[in-house]
Amino acid sequence: MTTRGTVLLIEDEEAIADLVRMYFEQDGFRFVHASTGEAGLDAVRDRKPRAVLLDLGLPGMDGIEVCRRIRAVSDVPVIMLTARDAEVDKIVGLEIGADDYVTKPFSPRELVARVRAVLRRSEEAPRAVAVIEVAGWEIDNGRREVRPPEGEPVRPTAREFDLLWYLAENQGLVLSRAQILEAVWGYDYFGETRTVDVHVRQLRKKLDGIPVETVWGVGYRMAD
Repeated sequence: MTTRGTVLLIEDEEAIADLVRMYFEQDGFRFVHASTGEAGLDAVRDRKPRAVLLDLGLPGMDGIEVCRRIRAVSDVPVIMLTARDAEVDKIVGLEIGADDYVTKPFSPRELVARVRAVLRRSEEAPRAVAVIEVAGWEIDNGRREVRPPEGEPVRPTAREFDLLWYLAENQGLVLSRAQILEAVWGYDYFGETRTVDVHVRQLRKKLDGIPVETVWGVGYRMAD
C-alpha cells in the first residue's frame, strides 16, 4: 500500500520512466509519468504531487520552461534530471526555482534518497522559534516569509528559505558548503557544492542587503 504520496516524473524516455517507477513504487510512493512538458503541467495541477522529477532536455517545451511555469503556481519541490554537462544549464535550473538536480546516468536509489530528503526538509514541523531577527530583517518560519526593514514581505522558494533559516539559526558561525548541503538539503555531499552558491546568490538578489557573507575558501556566514 502506498503511503508516501505522489511523485511525478516528467521525462520522454520510457526506459528511464519504467526504471524510476519501479524504485519509487517499491519505496511506497505513488508514481505518475508524463512524457511531455504540457502533460506534466496538467499533472501538477490535477494530481498535486509531493515532488516533481523534471527532465531538462524535453522535446518541445523544455524543462527550464516547465520549471518556470510550475514555480508560477506551486512551491512543490522540483528535482531536475539532466544529461547536459554545461554548468550554465544546472545554474539556470536552480535560479528559476529547482530545488536540486541529478545528472544522468544516475542511481535510482540515490534519486529516491534525494526526494525523501527534499520532502523531509520542506515538510518538517515548524521550529519552536517562529521569527529570527537579523539586522532589521525578520525571518518568519511560521509564514515562510522574510520581512525587510522597509518594504513588502518576500517569500523565497522553499529551499531558499531553509538555507536562510539555517544561516540565521547559526548567526556569526562560518558554515562550510558541505555542512550546509547536509543540513539544508538533507543528504551527505555527493560531489557538488555549486548548488549552495547558486541559492545564496538568489537570496542576495531577492533580499538586497541581507547580511549573508562569503568566507572565501570555506563557505558562508550570517553576519552578527
